[in-house]
Amino acid sequence: QVQLVESGGGLVQSGGSLRLSCAASGRTFNILTMGWYRQAPGKEREFVAVINWSGGSTNYADSVKGRFTISRDNPKNTVYLQMNSLKPEDTAIYYCNSAARIESSVGFYWGQGTQVTVSS
Repeated sequence: QVQLVESGGGLVQSGGSLRLSCAASGRTFNILTMGWYRQAPGKEREFVAVINWSGGSTNYADSVKGRFTISRDNPKNTVYLQMNSLKPEDTAIYYCNSAARIESSVGFYWGQGTQVTVSS
């Protein structure tokens, strides 16, 4: 099992910045990837960004490329999402996600979510 706790959400004006953090605990030695998803009111949860836990390769949704940066601190078992040039359409609950090896399969874990609100 992997437990995830997010922090860093809040209210920011359009064009501003926020940094989200997600700390993992539990069986962190089995983590394969960590990433971020978001869910806006009335919409489905969507992918934002992901980072490979060992190699550090990253991938982003087209809507955030060039504005958001995902990074990791392996000793702290923490992943970050630096969000710049925020837009009102970035308003959502942001969820941390982790994929971890569980014996011969892969388990997926979620944090409780943190609210990000961007005012125009």
